[in-house]
Amino acid sequence: MQTTSRILMVRPANFGFNSETAENNFYQKKDERSTEEIRNLAKKEFDGFVSLLRDQRVEVMVVEDTESPVKTDAVFPNNWFSTHPDGKLILYPMYSPNRRLERRKDIVEKLMNEGFQVNEILDLSFFEQDDQFLEGTGSMVMDHDAKVIYACFAERTHPFPLEYVGKLLGYKIIGFEAQQEIDGNLSPIYHTNVMMHVGTDLAVVCLESITKASDRLKVQQSLTNAGKKVIPITAKQKFNFAGNMLEVSNDGGEKFTVMSQTAYDSLNVGQIQIIEKYTTIISPQIPTIEKLGGGSARCMIAEIFLPKTSKFSGLIPNGPSLV
Repeated sequence: MQTTSRILMVRPANFGFNSETAENNFYQKKDERSTEEIRNLAKKEFDGFVSLLRDQRVEVMVVEDTESPVKTDAVFPNNWFSTHPDGKLILYPMYSPNRRLERRKDIVEKLMNEGFQVNEILDLSFFEQDDQFLEGTGSMVMDHDAKVIYACFAERTHPFPLEYVGKLLGYKIIGFEAQQEIDGNLSPIYHTNVMMHVGTDLAVVCLESITKASDRLKVQQSLTNAGKKVIPITAKQKFNFAGNMLEVSNDGGEKFTVMSQTAYDSLNVGQIQIIEKYTTIISPQIPTIEKLGGGSARCMIAEIFLPKTSKFSGLIPNGPSLV
């Protein structure tokens, strides 16, 4: 099951520029507008995004961010948890200490209250004690049908927790190094999902950013062998978040490729035509969130793959160490 019609999004309360994450997220840019104006714009962009999804009958569970503690990046929930069809819910080790506050017990409880079956909670935050990080589906791009995880190694994506998740899920790991040019210097790409997307029939990837030719070939062959139509994007398109896409579906099984308007505008006619051959495009306008947060449309969506159950027991399995 590569795509789901049920997703969770967190409406921001205190969105803003995070200096901790900016150390290795070069997509983040400071803004001279007032804190209040930035927060109001982020909420407006978020609400517009949700409306576009719901207009297409995608089921969106919206959770309000809490005012305290302040969490500037709460709008990006896919970094701290993922869910799976066998009832697993995985909590991930986060690079930035102030982002670890985003892990919320009440969000897990809300999923269960809404009738989703959580059989097992696997809390991998213990890796943080050894400065080992893996930021969920930011660090990993998963091909659920082929049972493959693609990941570019960086300060937020380390091999040990990556291999751990691969064994937990029974997925093959394809790891590689990917770089981008920043002010004339090469720097690792901080998250795999800014340079790569895998859908049911499509894969969008910035192959030129993969450092080794052997790794480029390995990634391309793996995607092709899985039956994906590979759409290469350029480094310039990647900087416009063209790799930060996600495929979702609606209650009728119709498939959509979600990308920001910034990403859409960076694509050429041929690339758009190929995507539209397989899916319908949803493209929200989220420039404030992209500029200050350094993440785009895919980062704002946590997929819900959990099975439905009839009743919430009131108990959280394996008691996770959540805020």
